[in-house]
Formats: sequence, C-alpha cells, structure tokens
Amino acid sequence: QVQLVESGGGLVQTGGSLRLSCAASGSGRTFGSYSTGWFRRAPGKEREFVASISWTNDSPDYADSVKGRFTASRDNAKNTVYLQMNSLKPEDTAVYYCAVGPQISSLLRRLWNRYDYWGQGTQVTVSS
Repeated sequence: QVQLVESGGGLVQTGGSLRLSCAASGSGRTFGSYSTGWFRRAPGKEREFVASISWTNDSPDYADSVKGRFTASRDNAKNTVYLQMNSLKPEDTAVYYCAVGPQISSLLRRLWNRYDYWGQGTQVTVSS
C-alpha cells in the first residue's frame, strides 16, 4: 500500500502561481520505481489528465491545456512529487490529485485507470 498526501492548494488570482506537493509513504517498493501522475476534476466535469513523469524522472508529459505553464517534477529521495503551476487561469480551478502506478509509457500515463494509488486531492481555485 502507498499513501499519498497532497498539499499546496489554495486560492490565487489569475496569473498567479501555486506549487502542489504529493508526499508518498508506506510503500515496500522504492518510490523511484513508480510512475507518477497529476489529474484534476472541475465541478461538473470528468477527471482529466494534467501531467505525468516517469519513474526515471524524465520524459514529463503534459496536457495541451497546461503545457508551457505547469511543470511536473519528483524528488525520489524525499518520496515526493511536485506540480509547479504558473500563469494560472480560472479554468484551472479544480481538485487536483496525484497518483502513482507501474512503469508505463507516457501515453498510458494519461489514463487515470492505469494508476494504483491516489491522494485525497487538494483544491485549487483561481479567481478572475
């Protein structure tokens, strides 16, 4: 079992920045052996892919809607993944979730059902 705890959400104005963190614990495997992903769910909408990063800490992948504004990273020594969000827009308002899963391709990392463990989510609200 892996427990994931997100933090760093909050209320920010359009154009502002936030940095989300996701701390993992409880795994019997090395954290660096997992793929990691970020998803979000806005009110009345389906969960959508935001970003992912491979277990080797390279090849980050982003949804087109956040490319150039968001940066995913991970620190395997700290069992933590991050999502730096810049130039935030009202349409970025959502609950953000981190997830970990097996070593899969960037294409498969876009699919929420490929992940094994999920955090509880953190609210991000961008005011206009």
